[in-house]
Parts: sequence; C-alpha cells; structure tokens
Amino acid sequence: MDLEMVFNKLSLRTPAPDIPTARKLMSDFIKTVLTATKQGVKKVIRTQDDINNILLAPNYPLIRWRNDNEVEREERSFFRTLTSKAPFLIDITDRNIENSINLSDFKHQGEQASGLGHAFLLDALAMSVKSEPRWDCSRLELEVTRLDDNEHIVDEVVEVIHASSSNHIHENHVWIKNRIRTKIIDGLDLWNRKEELFPSLEFCEDVGKEMPSLASGNPNLQQIIKRLSEFEDYCKNWKSGSFNYDNLPCKVSPESETRLQQFEQELTIKCPDGVKRVFSLHVRMTPGAWRLHFSVELGPGKIIIGYIGPKIQ
Repeated sequence: MDLEMVFNKLSLRTPAPDIPTARKLMSDFIKTVLTATKQGVKKVIRTQDDINNILLAPNYPLIRWRNDNEVEREERSFFRTLTSKAPFLIDITDRNIENSINLSDFKHQGEQASGLGHAFLLDALAMSVKSEPRWDCSRLELEVTRLDDNEHIVDEVVEVIHASSSNHIHENHVWIKNRIRTKIIDGLDLWNRKEELFPSLEFCEDVGKEMPSLASGNPNLQQIIKRLSEFEDYCKNWKSGSFNYDNLPCKVSPESETRLQQFEQELTIKCPDGVKRVFSLHVRMTPGAWRLHFSVELGPGKIIIGYIGPKIQ
C-alpha cells in the first residue's frame, strides 16, 4: 500500500494576517511536500473536501493563490499536480476503514480533526500548513472516541505521524523509509514475509490463523505492521539488560490476574522452540478490539509474538 499524504484542514482554520504571510506559509508547505515526495511519498494529497475556497488571508482564498503571479510559477504548478486528481477522504471505498471512521470520533486539542483521523487510519503522513505553533512538530496526539465490538465507548490517545516543515520529514525519515519499504499487500503476504521483514521477532504458529482474513487497506493490518515495526526497531537497540516498556512508543499492558486465571488455556501458547509460554503482555490495535500478545523471555534482541487477533473473550 502506497504511503499517502492527508491534509490537516485544521491548519488553515485561522487565516494569516496578510497576503505576504499567506504566501510564505504556502511556500514553506510546498517545500515540505516536495521533501516528502523526494523520499518516496506518493505525489497526491488527500483532502477532506474541495479546499480551493479556504481563506489563506482576508480576501485571499487558496484559489486566488493558485493564480497569483506574485507566487513562484513552479510552486503553483507543483501544487496543481498534487491536487488536480487528489482523492477526497470520502472517496475511500475500503469497508473496514469506512466502518472504523463511522464508529470513531477524532479530536486534536478538543477540536474535531477528521483529516488527522483519516491519516491515522490510513497509516498516512499528515501534512499541515505551519500556521500555528502547535503544528510545528513531527508527531501529533489525537484523541479517539470509538465504539468497540461490544458497543462500549472507548477513549484513547494515539499518535499521528505529521509534518509542517522539511525538518519534520527528516525527523520521520526512518518511519517513512520503513513504511514505503514494506509495501505489504495483505495479511497473508505479511505472514509469508515475516522473517524477511521482522528478523528479530519469533512468531508462534497460532499467529498465522488470523492473517489471511486481513485484506489490503484493512486498518488492523496497518496497525499490526506498525506495532511489529516498533518491536523490530526496539530489538535492534536492545543489546543488554531487561525489557523496558517505556522505550516503546505504544502502551504495553499485562493481563489482570482475573483474566490470567479465566483465560489461562488461551494465553498459554506453544512457541517455535517447543516451549509453552503464558503470553500476558500485550498491546492494542487502535481503533478496534484487536490485541498483540508477546513475550520477552528470550532476552535481549528477541521478542516472541504469540497471538494477534480479536481480544480473547
């Protein structure tokens, strides 16, 4: 799946004070996008809807900027190539992503943030115009309220990969490289290439049971790839000492004593070395009710993946 860009419409919520400032903001934005595409990001920006009438400054909508002779011709031309065939967010036809969107509400600092939510679900690069200090960072926190499979309301905070300057593209270089390199077609492709993609991880045979159900574009697939990549990166730097949860970007939780007793049989899984281990440690797939259970008993540099699938009930 190609790495796409998704425009954060919130970053144009407040117009610039004047036209020269708006021109400078758009020029910086174009440079940021150009830097991203040079690293292999697809030359298309998904937008929430038609953004041509958004005001960049008083009496200066984006469409006027596109025809402004005071703006470099190359910048305007490049922007046209990005948006002339730009897919809107509503054009997403994958049913799994549509369901996740319909069952979730996304906010950034208390404001509705549909674009950032779509970027998260698509595992895409969120792009902003640096109109406010809050957009001057390479990662953004997103508040997610969703319905789980049992129709319970769940509140979570997740992270979105983001850029509003070329520096942010460079800061996210490793993530962009890994995201483009994998290009995993579907769950079966992931399972067949697991040793190639994640050489530091050991996979129990049970993990393969759910993989064929994951079609291309399934948000669970993208979350699994993201989590496994995080574990792989951690293992490469884990040379000695005990496993440190705090060095992973995702939240790690052990099962409660009650669940360990209730689901002892389901959580006891045979590993590739023939040993049966209890897989208490797990991370969530967000949004959704899937879990990834793992063990660190093999010590530095190796993590065993015991289970990936719906929460064990």
